[in-house]
Amino acid sequence: MAQPTPEIRALRRSLRALRRSLPRDERQKAERAIGSALRRLKLLRRGHRVAVYLAMPGEVNLRPTIEAGWRAGCLLYAPRITSRRRGTMGFAPLSPGARLRANPNAYGIAEPAASPSARISSFRLDVILMPVVGFDRRGNRLGMGAGYYDRALRHLRDGSRRWRRPRLVGLAFACQEVERIVPSPWDIPLDVVVTERGVIVPDPQRPHPALRSN
Repeated sequence: MAQPTPEIRALRRSLRALRRSLPRDERQKAERAIGSALRRLKLLRRGHRVAVYLAMPGEVNLRPTIEAGWRAGCLLYAPRITSRRRGTMGFAPLSPGARLRANPNAYGIAEPAASPSARISSFRLDVILMPVVGFDRRGNRLGMGAGYYDRALRHLRDGSRRWRRPRLVGLAFACQEVERIVPSPWDIPLDVVVTERGVIVPDPQRPHPALRSN
């Protein structure tokens, strides 16, 4: 989560409006391409613990991927806020036919109606499929601004990446790519970004645009 400067807030609003403005046919075509790219990555394996998300308006719809994960024998989970005051969340099981909470959370996002004992922490997951508001080619991610994922992934902040799990996969439409997002000290870069144009493996050493030679 980048620093909440006026520029970042304006960029976030602009990118959210941009993805919401995609025509329905174009959006559906892009989502099919993103789903195909995810299948080629072979992340949905039997027994793997994979976190998905229940999309809010504008985000890449993961419903076909969720159904593919169930068919593949994945153990799927979805975010569940544990404390809005502390800004924390865990991951609750999302099985076929699972009940959702009667009301969405404070942000209008649906959540599984699982008991607290069934939730797991992020370090027990193999993969997290993450919604993205904006991203750059260095793997920096601009989220909604509340910081839930950043706090859930704090065990990955060690620069040596001593922890190898989970693999962080950002999902976005190509129009959400920006030239440069300045990360905050607590940010963890994405391992992979998937858009309708294909799979992007970020390059952490990619030079800042202002430093490129003409």
